[in-house]
Amino acid sequence: MTKLRVGLLFGGCSGEHEVSIRSAKAIATALTQGKNTDKYKLIPIYIQKDGRWQPSDFSQQILDSDNPSLLQLKNENNNDSNTSSNLWPIPPQTAQVDVWFPVLHGPNGEDGTIQGLLKLMQVPFVGSGVLGSAMGMDKIAMKIAFEHAGLPQVKYRAVTRSQIWSNPCIFPKLCDDIEAALGYPCFVKPANLGSSVGIAKVRSRSELEKALDSSASYDRRIIVETAVEARELECAVLGNNVAKASIVGEITYDSDFYDYETKYTGGKADLLIPAPVSQAIATQIKEMATQAFLAVDAAGLGRIDFFYVEKTGEILINEINTMPGFTATSMYPMLWEATGIPFSELVDTLIQLALEKYSE
Repeated sequence: MTKLRVGLLFGGCSGEHEVSIRSAKAIATALTQGKNTDKYKLIPIYIQKDGRWQPSDFSQQILDSDNPSLLQLKNENNNDSNTSSNLWPIPPQTAQVDVWFPVLHGPNGEDGTIQGLLKLMQVPFVGSGVLGSAMGMDKIAMKIAFEHAGLPQVKYRAVTRSQIWSNPCIFPKLCDDIEAALGYPCFVKPANLGSSVGIAKVRSRSELEKALDSSASYDRRIIVETAVEARELECAVLGNNVAKASIVGEITYDSDFYDYETKYTGGKADLLIPAPVSQAIATQIKEMATQAFLAVDAAGLGRIDFFYVEKTGEILINEINTMPGFTATSMYPMLWEATGIPFSELVDTLIQLALEKYSE
């Protein structure tokens, strides 16, 4: 039996570089054990923070290392030049890949850019295509798609960097409009960053002004959302044209909100699977999750996050993540494990879905 050669693409030029490495380690382990051993051959390709693609031997060292940051630093110091002309010697092993698994999080990973490159390579890849990835990353475009699909959301306002970094007459008026429309507390978020990077919860005019200025340094598009007192529920989706939803999970934590440190530090948050909600609420969330998945043209996988306002019984969609984490503390694989699909089988299913999507 000829093994399918899986190109595991990880690292990348984003603030979620380290999370990507942790996700890749888990996926690599799943591909090299059990039944997957007879089906797949792993070809790891690591993308450094500077954008340089590394060959498989060094990429495997990153996966095997207990301190990949130190290994990367040593390798960068050995490079003669980091000019743009040296960023694109694509490793020869890429020509051997039968299907790509781009476990890249954040900008340049799940925003449609790498998906466009892989599509030009004319090789199947796991996950959403260019449109689904781009809409899933841009919170403003995502919310417009959800609104069009009739999915309820928190109140929000879209803001641009040019409005924030404008003359002294425009910026105060902008803040006035946000206060009148949304009130406090509210969240200020860059539209195109993941893992809660650059997000601030604000409760006053001075905090709003500071948060807007900070978010504008991350992105030219910013979104401001009303904060709600709600439970945070999540649902995983698997499939292409016909998607299925996992059981529902809940995240609880003691920090002010689910920030980067809380999300990726063990013990900072508790994941309750299944979420202690009624069957009616769970069913509604699962239905909304598949609707959201299709609304942004996602494929393969997605994790959809919700707010459940118990006082009113409202369920509000928050966002979709088209390449969720696969670390030991990641909700996506844990939800499917509890639903009856173990990690190794989940990875296998995602690869098969990539082949199915490509064959269409």
